[in-house]
Amino acid sequence: MKTIKYIGLCLLTLAFMACETDDAIDTGNNPLPALTAGTADFSTYVSIGNSLTAGFTDSALFIAAQKNSFPNTLSQKFALVGGSGTFTQPLMNDNIGGIAIGGTQIPGQSLGPRLVTLGGPPIPITSVIGPVVSSTDLLVNNPTGPFNNMGVPGAASFHFIAPGYGNIANLSAGLANPYFIRMTGSTPDATIMELTMAQSPSFVSVWVGANDVLAYALGGASVGAPTPQATFDFAVSEIMSDLEGTQGVMANIPNITDLPFFTTVPHNPIPLDAATAGAVNGAYATYNATLQALVDAPPVMMTQEEADSRMINFAEVSDNAVVIMDESLSDLTIYDPMLVSMRQATPDDLMVLSSSAFIGTEAQPGNPFSVNGVAIPLADQWVVTPSEQEEINMAINGFNATIQASASTAGFGFVDVNAIFQEMAATGYTDGFYTLTANLVTGGAVSLDGFHPTSRGYGLIANEMMKAIDVAYGSNFEASGNLLDIGDFPTNYSPLLQ
Repeated sequence: MKTIKYIGLCLLTLAFMACETDDAIDTGNNPLPALTAGTADFSTYVSIGNSLTAGFTDSALFIAAQKNSFPNTLSQKFALVGGSGTFTQPLMNDNIGGIAIGGTQIPGQSLGPRLVTLGGPPIPITSVIGPVVSSTDLLVNNPTGPFNNMGVPGAASFHFIAPGYGNIANLSAGLANPYFIRMTGSTPDATIMELTMAQSPSFVSVWVGANDVLAYALGGASVGAPTPQATFDFAVSEIMSDLEGTQGVMANIPNITDLPFFTTVPHNPIPLDAATAGAVNGAYATYNATLQALVDAPPVMMTQEEADSRMINFAEVSDNAVVIMDESLSDLTIYDPMLVSMRQATPDDLMVLSSSAFIGTEAQPGNPFSVNGVAIPLADQWVVTPSEQEEINMAINGFNATIQASASTAGFGFVDVNAIFQEMAATGYTDGFYTLTANLVTGGAVSLDGFHPTSRGYGLIANEMMKAIDVAYGSNFEASGNLLDIGDFPTNYSPLLQ
């Protein structure tokens, strides 16, 4: 069989940080107005959220990206109109990413080294610089708070009110978060909200909810489920109750169909020559015939339409669809154990980004009839089917309704990140001189992990938050020319940055 076609990725030229100016631009006859905070009080700004607030990018948290987190750049703007000028973040110890404990790397999603690219697909930085354990170690170099950036990667809504979530004694049981352990200091059982409110914030940014549904989606909707709506509503209600009387801005959650993690890998990446296609079809001949028999032989067990949707056929083309498992299909094994719930993918199926490295590999090395996605159906973890998408979208819509209603009730500014990403995916989203798209690597907005923004993408989010603050509190960041120039922020980081 020919090698599965490569899903090409083009790498943009590395962007370098430029100096930012906060001076209003004089247009001659119509000079811009002086910057004003309106009714907003930025004297003590605290950001509340998950990895999106922490500055997570390229599948990791590391110093350079943290310094470009949207809360940190917002704090610099707030300092011009009454902000303290001090914004403390729980900085990592290096630019590698991941966390160790006693010199041993902690395993798990979002706990490994950052991704980089050398012009091809994303790879771990350790593939370039060699094996290395992160110098960020829970036992030796946790930073000292209080922290203005209370972004905790991996935190779902209910974690913000959960005691012990930052206690290292709970880590082995899976009840604590390594990133939050670094932040709790001498109060290991304090909640995220307790540490937030201990700072008496005058202004907050709140971006929660992504991990309540997208963590499930990123795993191909194969393990767990979205947070129940009632649980989410209760958690957000508790968060907003704590924040009563505080000013702020909130953001919602993007749909998965607008994220390159779900849109980069095509459903049909299988090239076959005539001989191979014939051999594979021969292997599926009995399966197809058994399906057809359920239509033709009385009593009729299934419709022709259903049988056709489940039959497996390959051709001498460059774009054969992969074979996948689909648990939403009716169970036919009651008629024949061979008839498992599999079918070929359609354009409505979303292949997760990590499937690009799995499709076309051999389950049994050296056996061309054990190719994953061809002879071996892809398991649920590699694809989000339409029925799973419906489940995920229902959760996102429900969560977003709660977020928007909460922002309105509190008088907060509101950023519709969902709409921004929809536009970004459809036509591109323009900020200043730059139009960002949702394409992986080349789009400029989304980092190498296919979900978290680049530093430039976070700069765009910071600008959208300032626009929302202008609307809610009468400030004039946009009208006074004090939005960020997102071109000052990189779209990727060098593999040599350690």
